[in-house]
This record gives sequence, structure tokens and C-alpha cells, in this order.
Amino acid sequence: MLYLAEVQKQRSGFGLGGGKAELKLLACQRGEHNWSAVPGDDAIPVEEANKFNDGTLVLVELSASKQVQRIQEAARQLVSILQNFSRLQDKFKDKEEEIEQWKASLTFSSQELNRREMEMQAREEQLAQMEEELERLEAQRSEIENTRDEANRLREEVDRSRVEIETAWEQLRGEQQRVAQQQSEVPQGAVVDEQQTQRIQELMQKLGGAIASAKGVREQLNQSFSAVGAQQAILDQHWQQLEQKQSIAQQQQEEVDQQNQSLQNRWQEWYQSQDALAGARAELKGQQSTLSAKQDQAQSVSLQVRAVEDLYQQVSRLASASGAAAGTEQKVDVSALEKMPVDELQGLVQHLQQDLEKVFRFVNDQEEELTLQRETIEELQGKIQAASEYDRMALENEMADELESYQMLNETLVGQRLRLQEREDVLKQHQAVLWRRLGTANAPKQERGDIDLGPIVAQLNTQRQQQSQELQRLENEIQQVREGISKIEANVNRQNGESEAKRYELKQLEQNLFNQKGAVAQLWGRLNVYQEMLQPVQDNLNALRQKLEAVAGELDRVQETGDEQDRVVSELRQVLSGLITA
Repeated sequence: MLYLAEVQKQRSGFGLGGGKAELKLLACQRGEHNWSAVPGDDAIPVEEANKFNDGTLVLVELSASKQVQRIQEAARQLVSILQNFSRLQDKFKDKEEEIEQWKASLTFSSQELNRREMEMQAREEQLAQMEEELERLEAQRSEIENTRDEANRLREEVDRSRVEIETAWEQLRGEQQRVAQQQSEVPQGAVVDEQQTQRIQELMQKLGGAIASAKGVREQLNQSFSAVGAQQAILDQHWQQLEQKQSIAQQQQEEVDQQNQSLQNRWQEWYQSQDALAGARAELKGQQSTLSAKQDQAQSVSLQVRAVEDLYQQVSRLASASGAAAGTEQKVDVSALEKMPVDELQGLVQHLQQDLEKVFRFVNDQEEELTLQRETIEELQGKIQAASEYDRMALENEMADELESYQMLNETLVGQRLRLQEREDVLKQHQAVLWRRLGTANAPKQERGDIDLGPIVAQLNTQRQQQSQELQRLENEIQQVREGISKIEANVNRQNGESEAKRYELKQLEQNLFNQKGAVAQLWGRLNVYQEMLQPVQDNLNALRQKLEAVAGELDRVQETGDEQDRVVSELRQVLSGLITA
């Protein structure tokens, strides 16, 4: 299992070689991106930790029995973990924003569904009302049909009564003529016999009955007029409702037309915002090109700085090699070594040699890793120059990560090289004392350089500072350009988000307007059907009224004739009465 640990050393009284290294476990890896703290302050003694400085953070892989399987410095891995954590945070932030957008969209969709459900309920209620009105109209139509049938029956009765009256009148006239003829033929003072009298009375009664029948038809005709008037009053209410609904439909139609014009204007504004967004994107692309050029320049200067830094460190080590012994003599207690038993001194020298070899291997591994990173940076630089605009951003981010790791490792190696030189000098001092006490002829000779490398070191230092300042200036400019790009990107993202939100809103408004147009069209269709149903009923009622008025006219003429006949019958009765009494 992989652990993050801190190297802890306890110093002994003999300089560098007598420390005991332990690892304090700080955290344990539970998953690819999951770490948990290790409770307690327990430390594990590990021999391999001697090559690290006190307080160094390392990654150590331990078996189930707490045996070390692999150990390495954690600086680079921690940087990678922090970078991954930062990227994960950015991704989580983007996901949270996306979730919030989806929540808003779902809320709007839910509200829209509720609104449409209410509209559907309102339409169902309207349809139910229309069905009720249609049922009432059908009932009225049936009543009008019945009234029309009754009017036809009355007309037939009026015609039949008129025929009966005319027949009776013709018979009465014939009898009157015969009576007059008989009166002219019979001598003065003759009278009508009983049979003739009875015949005349029967004809007068029949004529009176026809006149009474015409009066009954008048009453039925008045009732039909009353029924037609009631039906017309109901139809007038329907016509009034139709006019009100037509007014509402016209108002809704005007609102839909206004919303349609407003929607067209908003679409025009959206297209104008798209033009502004395209300009912002073009500006962003220009700034990104500027950033890419400055990054290329900064990478070139950075490579020069690293080359000068490496040369400076090498020359500095050569320049300080001659004075290293003087500096290390203060760290080694020579008098104590002189008094130490030879066997113990030999063991100490052997331990220092082993420790030096470990540190040398570690520094050599770090040097090889630094070389590999330099080659990786050069390879990435070549890829960036040949990459497309789309791949350049990812390669530049990877290049920045590699440069940061390279700088951290290089800074770490500066101290490691110095400590390696110090341990080498300490070992030489111990070996010199040991070989002197043993009287060995193979004692190392202190080599002193005769060349003064101070001016070269000073010149390299000046050049290093100048290039560092130039690199710092470029990095500041790059930072400024990046900040500008961040602002432009934020502006573009904001405009893009607003554009997408407006587009979604306009699409919703367009769909709502489409639904409203459909609803208004359906309303007009229902009103047209309503009017088409009312108009035939009104036409039938008007035709029925005309027929009833015609029947009333005929009945008035029959009534006038009946009145005349009634007068004549009265006169006939007087004449007949005179004849009978005579």
C-alpha cells in the first residue's frame, strides 16, 4: 500500500554518518484520487530513508508486514496530485454549473407542462360547454321542426276550413237562388215548406261551424307565433354569445400577432448578439496566438537559462572544489578522530562510503530524470511547433506542467549536489585521518586548482541574472496575456451562455406562440362551426315565421269572409223566420 511519509532523523555525535532514519506515516492512498490521514504518531525505522534529508516528504510503498518495497521523493508526485486535484475541482465546478442549468431547465419545463395542463383543462371545459350548447341547439332545432310541422298542420286546417266555408257558401248561395226562384214562382203569400226550412237551417249551421273552426285555427296560430318568438329569443342569446366569443377571439388574434412581431424583433437582436460574440471569439483567437508566440519565446529563453544555470553550477563546483576542504574541516572533529580507536574509525569510514554511494546513486538517478525531463520538454516544444491550433492548448498545458516539474527538480538537485560534495569532502577528511594513522602510502592527495574561475563564475552569474530577468519579464507578459485571455474567455463564455439561454427562451416562446396560434385557430374554427350551426336554425326559423305570417294573412282573409258570411246568415235567418211565420 502506498503511503505519504515524512523523513525524521536523530543525529548522533559523529557528524553525518551516525543518524537513525525513521518514516512518520502521514496519509494512505485508498483509491486513485482518494487519500486518508493515518492516525497516531507512530514512526517506522527504515534504512533506505538515510539518503533523504530530515523533514523530506516521500512516497513509500509498504507491504502488509510494514516492509519497504519502494521509496521515492514525493515532491513531483505531490505537484501532480495537486494539479489533478485542481483539474478535478474545475471539472466539478463545470458539472455543478451544468447541473444548475439542467435544474433551471427542468423547473421551466415543469412550469411549462403545468401551464399546458391548465390550458388543456380550460380547453376541455370549453369543449364541454360547446357540446352543451350544441345539445341545446339540437333541442331548439327539434322544437323548431315541431313548430314548423305544427304550422304546416295549421295551414292545412286553414285550407280545409276555407274549402269547407267556400263549399258551404256555394251551397247556401245555391239554396238562396232556389229560394228566390221559388219565391218568384209561387204566388203572393206562399210560404216555405218544412223540408226546405230544415235544409236551409242545416246549411246555416254548417256555415257557422266553419266560421267557428276558423276562430280555433287563429288561437293555434297565435300559439305558434309565441313559440317562434321564444325560439328566436333563445337564438338571440346564442348570437350574442357568438359575438362575444368572436370579440375574444379577435383580441387573442391581435395579442398573438403582437407576440409574433415581438418574437421576430428578439430574434433579430439575438442574431446581432451572435455577431458580437463572433467578434469576441476572433479577439480571443488573436490573444491566444499572441500567447503562443510569447510562450515559444519564453520556452527558448527558459532553455537558455537552464543551460546557463547548469554551466554556472558546474563551474561553481569547480571553483569551490579547492576551498571545499577548508569548509569541511569545520564540520569534522579531527581531534576526536585522532583519539578514536582505529577499528571504530575504519567502520565509520566504511559507513560514510556506503552512505556516499547511496547519495551518489540517488543524485545520479535525479540527474538522469532531469535529463529525461529536458528531453521531454524539447520533444514537446517540437510537437507544439508542428501541432494544430486545437492540439496546441493541451500541449502547452502539458509543457507548463513539465517545466514546473523540471524547475522544482533542478532546484532540489542544487542542494543535493552541494550535500553530495559535502559528504564527499567529509569522507576524504575521515580517510585522510585513517590513512595517516595506519601509515598507508595510498593516502589521497589534495588537489588544488591553479585556474582562477571567479571571473567566469561572476560573468555566468551576471548572464544568468539577465536571462532570468528576461524570462521573468516574459512570464509577467505571459501572465498579463493570460489574464486578458481569461477575461475574454469569461466574457465569451458569459455571452455564449446568455446566447444559449436566450436561444432556448426564444425557442420556448416560439413553441408557446405556435401553441397559441393553434389555440386561436381552433377557437376560430369552433366559432365558425358554431355560426354554421346557428345560421341554418335561424334560416329555418325565419322561413317558419314567413309561413306563419302567410297563414295569418290567409286566416285574416278567411275571417273577413266569415264575417261577411255571418252577416248574410243573419239576414237569411231573418228572411227564413219571416217566411216561416207567414
